[in-house]
Amino acid sequence: MPAKKRCQFQINTDSQCNSAALRIVGECPHCRAQFCGSHRLPEHHNCSKLEDCRQQAFDRNKNKLESERTVASKMAIA
Repeated sequence: MPAKKRCQFQINTDSQCNSAALRIVGECPHCRAQFCGSHRLPEHHNCSKLEDCRQQAFDRNKNKLESERTVASKMAIA
């Protein structure tokens, strides 16, 4: 039986986490590393690609809002 995958939080350092990585939800979708329940969120393991993810979400939201912008028509004063 293969060894359990371990959490990759601060790997190869003195403060490395030795907990078992979660099978389904333990993989970070941004950096593709495996983490335990405590470190699985990008904010908790200092994800290196978190800023890129935030910028992409900001750009998507900005484009959506700009496409839905309404322009008020000018009315002629009589």
